[in-house]
Amino acid sequence: MSKKSVRDVEVAGKRVFVRVDFNVPMEDGAITDDTRIRETLPTIQHLIEGGARVILAAHFGRPGGEVKEELRLTPVAARLSELIGKPVAKADDTAGPDAQAKAAALQDGDVLLLENTRFNAGEESNDPEFAKQLASLADLYVNDAFGAAHRAHASTEGIAHLLPAVSGLLMEKELDVLGKALNNPERPFTAIVGGSKVKDKIDVINKMIEIADNILIGGGLSYTFFKAQGHEIGQSLVDNSKLDLALEFIEKAKKLGKNFLLPVDIVVTDEFSKDANTNIVGVDGIPSDWEGIDIGPKTRELYANVIKDSKLVVWNGPMGVFEIEPFSHGTRAVAQACAETAGYTVIGGGDSAAAAEKFGLADKMDHISTGGGASLEFMEGKALPGVVALNDK
Repeated sequence: MSKKSVRDVEVAGKRVFVRVDFNVPMEDGAITDDTRIRETLPTIQHLIEGGARVILAAHFGRPGGEVKEELRLTPVAARLSELIGKPVAKADDTAGPDAQAKAAALQDGDVLLLENTRFNAGEESNDPEFAKQLASLADLYVNDAFGAAHRAHASTEGIAHLLPAVSGLLMEKELDVLGKALNNPERPFTAIVGGSKVKDKIDVINKMIEIADNILIGGGLSYTFFKAQGHEIGQSLVDNSKLDLALEFIEKAKKLGKNFLLPVDIVVTDEFSKDANTNIVGVDGIPSDWEGIDIGPKTRELYANVIKDSKLVVWNGPMGVFEIEPFSHGTRAVAQACAETAGYTVIGGGDSAAAAEKFGLADKMDHISTGGGASLEFMEGKALPGVVALNDK
């Protein structure tokens, strides 16, 4: 990685502002999944043990620049305190008087969590004044929020120009793993691209045709490819504005000698519900009043064989509506194959990560990215503002 990390700087006695991704799922004020907090523990522990005065900042939800009581980070501070086995002070504001007083009172090894950065309208607009207020709290900036690195906000990008700025250990790991997958992949390299809309995945499909050996297409976006090839797709999802592009992708893959695979059979349903009628048809057999909802058994087997023969697999997007049990089998089969392959598996966050978790296979994957949108943009070859702003080695 070409960016400096927290390992490259002296932290003892310094106030270190750490941008983390604590945007955790919560119900009735209780955290339902603390993965994002646990993923940042190596960086926090490294700083505590190094004698830093740790100031953590995170966004939560979409308060739109206003204070919303239900979006305070108080439950997060309590959970973090349990995980690190020491008190975590909590400021009632982000860069105001309470944050300033509590940051000034920190001793070596202490930890402070600031209030939700998005309570301030200057956060999402990357307001220079707000970035200055944040920077005034600390001597050093660490970005460990890969999941927010594709946003140019005050706490992810603006502040990085005002203090010495380095990556945290989670950020370093994400960039190393995804960077190696893109720039120096082990082969055969298989990219699995699913999800519902072609427009969300145009750039990643385009990039994967260029760098992967096998591209496996599934999910709602596959029906645009079918329609482009002249198949009846019934009531299935389709992006009619992208039919020509779909054909261009197929042609480009052929020209580059890539193995571009579309489903060979489909699970179809007469309505979007767990009690619906389902059937398995070939790609030219979708009834006009039914919709495709998942990849069929032949496709599952075909895709699983390709995945198991791969040295590197990058998966972004489900094969069907995996949240509804009768339509979950395609995504489950892909997740299972990723878990069983001897190759290195990278799950690109978002729905793919949720699926791996749902099927109890998350611990069998080599790397699950903490950033859905960030990992997607990184895989598209886009520069991430929160990474670009960090100091080079």
